[in-house]
Amino acid sequence: MKIRDILTLAPVIPVLVVDQLEHAAPLARALYDGGLTVLEITLRTPVALQVIEAMRKAVPQAVIGAGTLATPADFKRCEAVGAQFAVTPGLTPELAAAAQDVDYPLLPGVATASEILGALQCGIDTLKFFPAQQAGGIPMLQAFAGPFAHVRFCPTGGISRDSAPGFLKLPNVLCVGGSWVAPAAMVRGGDWQGIEALARDAAALKA
Repeated sequence: MKIRDILTLAPVIPVLVVDQLEHAAPLARALYDGGLTVLEITLRTPVALQVIEAMRKAVPQAVIGAGTLATPADFKRCEAVGAQFAVTPGLTPELAAAAQDVDYPLLPGVATASEILGALQCGIDTLKFFPAQQAGGIPMLQAFAGPFAHVRFCPTGGISRDSAPGFLKLPNVLCVGGSWVAPAAMVRGGDWQGIEALARDAAALKA
């Protein structure tokens, strides 16, 4: 699948930091059953790669991606465990080249007009706007719409249930990334029903 196809599957992509492998399968099921079919597992914990693999096995219908890739080697490591897309905080020529050597699409992060131009020079026109709130939020995305009318974004970073609808109303936004659908305390406590309810609410938002 191309990255734009993935980003139109659900209005919210959960951005997940999972530090216990046993949480992987029930967390993925709760989010998927709630209607969030695309999940991003950040490479911020020692078990992140195993979590991706476990989620792929537990919910094969979902689209499971890897986030916070920071080195070219990360791309091959994520491919080996079945990641279906990659998300990077930013974009360098080295990361763009590494993305060409794996069999899944890349969603790189940008925060400025110059970074958007750099991504376009790499042939990438679908981008993560990160960190969304800190980098200007909705007004910045509205400003980008003029010179970059064909570019589409997934804003991520500081987005909440309250602010998500405003982002999703923008014509250049395909979906948003957010962590509010899987609060750390609920994951630690195994409140899968509660997380499913949060996912169902998020899935009802409209892009």
